Amino acid sequence: MFEANSQNQLLTPSQNPAESNFQNPPESPREQPRQGRGGLRTGAIIGLTLLLIVVFVIGGFAGWVYAGTKSSSSSSTTSSITNATALDTLRESVAAKVRPSIVEVYVTLTNGAAIGSGVIVNSQGYIVTNNHVVSGALTIQVILYNGTKEAAQLAGADTAYDLAVLKIALPQGGLSVATLGDSTQLKVGQEVLVIGNPLGITQTVTDGIVSALKRSVSEGQGAPTIQNAIQTDAPINPGNSGGALVDLQGDVVGIPTLTAIDPEFNTPANGVGFAIPINRVKTILPQIIQG
Repeated sequence: MFEANSQNQLLTPSQNPAESNFQNPPESPREQPRQGRGGLRTGAIIGLTLLLIVVFVIGGFAGWVYAGTKSSSSSSTTSSITNATALDTLRESVAAKVRPSIVEVYVTLTNGAAIGSGVIVNSQGYIVTNNHVVSGALTIQVILYNGTKEAAQLAGADTAYDLAVLKIALPQGGLSVATLGDSTQLKVGQEVLVIGNPLGITQTVTDGIVSALKRSVSEGQGAPTIQNAIQTDAPINPGNSGGALVDLQGDVVGIPTLTAIDPEFNTPANGVGFAIPINRVKTILPQIIQG
């Protein structure tokens, strides 16, 4: 049978829709996927995540640098405090070691009295002081660290270096003897202590450094010129003469002798004092002991 389409066109069996020679309608263009709100949201989240990672990395690095700087600063401060405490402890131990060997020298003169200091340098009762402390003395008395008073005799002197050696009888319980160091090993800038009896204030410790070495200093008109003197800024006052200049090993390295005079005001100059090198003492001491 023949069928008619809606437009009264005849279709033969060979002209069925599947086998017709009509061209298939062109395909509609394939639509490209569109980035909707979901896509934008995902990109924003990824961008924000990356930004946060960068912020955290930078912040973490900055925090690490700050923490390192703070830690370094704290470590430096702690180290400085520790060093200062160690230095204080060292000075205390040196003072405790040396003070028992320092004595006060009390002298009567025809026109009054004088005071100075001395250092016990021998277990047999020999004491080193300055010659100008005992020069012209009618009597000499030594006051020990424990307050004991002992009469002293002049055993000998080295007037060219303003040194004198006294002798006392051995007290009960013996004597505390100072350790003599090596003044040739001193360095400019090295810390030192002065121990003596300035103005009669017994067992006083002052602190300073070695300001210079090998100074030639005169004690005044007609007085000797001391060679190779040690200059120090540790305070030296009347009464310190004959005491001890001590290094931080607790060794006596010099005998404080005088303070420079400011010519403008004719008064002692602050921070300019001089001591006789202990190696000179070590040279004359055996000679005097042997008579």
